[in-house]
Amino acid sequence: MAAAAQRAIRVLRAAAGWAALALGAYFLCGWIGSSVPVNRDFVQADDGIQIMVATNGVHTSVVMPVRADGLNWHRVFPPSDTGDPARPYTHVGISWGQREVFLDTPTWADLSPLLVLRVASMGGEGLMHVERWTNPRPSANFRPLRISRTQYRELVRALLRDLPPRGQRRSYPGYTARDVFYDARGTYTLYLTCNEWTGESLRRAGIQTGAWTPFDGSVMKWVPPPLQGGTRPAIRTSG
Repeated sequence: MAAAAQRAIRVLRAAAGWAALALGAYFLCGWIGSSVPVNRDFVQADDGIQIMVATNGVHTSVVMPVRADGLNWHRVFPPSDTGDPARPYTHVGISWGQREVFLDTPTWADLSPLLVLRVASMGGEGLMHVERWTNPRPSANFRPLRISRTQYRELVRALLRDLPPRGQRRSYPGYTARDVFYDARGTYTLYLTCNEWTGESLRRAGIQTGAWTPFDGSVMKWVPPPLQGGTRPAIRTSG
């Protein structure tokens, strides 16, 4: 019995060691991949459309004016889908992620280790998250970028690439009265994370970011924080 217990302990220790090694390798690959620049020739436009790249510390999104370059986001995502449709929203934020994590974990405290393990090992269906904002102020978590109109149109196409047609998607209540979830195509994996989805959207639009951006820091390190006094910082040119 003692020998069997010792063998079991050795197996558990070995499994824990391999798991730690795999986790470390994943984070290392994420750091390397996000440090390789894509769209190196990107510069912020003097006359263009200001977007924001936002983070809550874990998850990133792209925030855009409700109306810009002839596009009205309220026609794509009706405010009536939210709990507070009459509010004078000026901006919409779009992101993508794993369905269960979005719908079943309204707070980070609700995110169980078993769900994390299942998502990490098996992935899951995608879901789109749409938030609405009224005059969001630039900050460390809401970083502005001014892009050309051509880049903005490409960004819109990229952000809508996994959204089914209106008649083929359902909406789900969000965390507050100003956000909502929608059915979306795509499968969440350890490679295609919520933040890599944001990074891929930026890459498709010709905006400089990393080659692989699995973490929120992978995305945000390419977007300079705003300087006090409203001065627009120069775009970062390296990881």
